[in-house]
Amino acid sequence: MTVSSTTQAIEPEPQPPKDRSLRSRLTASFAMFRNRKSLVGLCILGFFVLVAIFGDLIAPYGPLEKDYAALKQPPSWQHLLGTTHMGEDILSQIIYGTRGVLVVGFLSGIIATVIAVAMGVLAGVVAGWRSESLSAVTNVFLVLPGLPLMIIVASQYENPSLLLIAAVLAITGWAWGARVLRAQTMSLRNRDFVQAARANGEPLRRIIAVEMLPNLTAIIASSFVGTVTAAVLGLTTLAFIGVIPITNLNWGTILFWAQQNGAFPDYWWWYIPAGLCIALLGMALALINFGIDEYVNPRLRSAGERARAMRKKGISPSATVTTVRTSAKEPS
Repeated sequence: MTVSSTTQAIEPEPQPPKDRSLRSRLTASFAMFRNRKSLVGLCILGFFVLVAIFGDLIAPYGPLEKDYAALKQPPSWQHLLGTTHMGEDILSQIIYGTRGVLVVGFLSGIIATVIAVAMGVLAGVVAGWRSESLSAVTNVFLVLPGLPLMIIVASQYENPSLLLIAAVLAITGWAWGARVLRAQTMSLRNRDFVQAARANGEPLRRIIAVEMLPNLTAIIASSFVGTVTAAVLGLTTLAFIGVIPITNLNWGTILFWAQQNGAFPDYWWWYIPAGLCIALLGMALALINFGIDEYVNPRLRSAGERARAMRKKGISPSATVTTVRTSAKEPS
């Protein structure tokens, strides 16, 4: 009696193709911009960016070009958004002012985010008196009166540059992001993967760059968007109250001249378009922030995925009653 044994070779599991893994990695990277609100916000922001880049080609007139035959003229085919008291085309001023608003907003957001990441993450990683000292510095900047400080610093220069204005706005706006990042970093430093990296003897800079910062990406992005929003509002406020010279043309400058020349409320075409641009840009940044919030919060993320799945099936997510479809059985 012989016993025959057969040995079957175990085939390795098929590996996913490289392009598929790359596609899934890119999809995960842009998961925070998957919902409709954030896509609408990105489209509005992209429109303003294109206007800022190609403003010289789009604007029908120069921002300070005067038409004395059309003073305080309402919208017409010659001047689509009307003119000022000096015959200047308001549409051209809005187009040229978009560049200054976006440059100051994004520069301030970048500077404030870099400071917030450096202070917040470092304060969350280190312990003892060093962490408390960094936290105390953050708390000091947190309670500083932002608008009076911006007025004092900006008024010391006759013609402040956009970089200086962005730096002033960043100095008064980085503390909130640093506070949030410190709290999140303190939560991450006790996680298993961070403790394992420390046990392996990895240097602190690699732990921060490889283990912590990727897990803080969504919070950093949210802090950046919030800082840009605050910088845009701060810039238009400084221009509206007359702290920034008229040579720095932006939407707040248009509102300043409208107020100075009694445009409210009769000459609506002088102040409503600039106000709508500020509101649209703020709304776009807020919608983008919604997408980031959905990515950060697991409960919001699962609710968003469930709502998108219901829309694909033709079911409204806001419906209180779900229709159950039954198939009629044929009589036997």
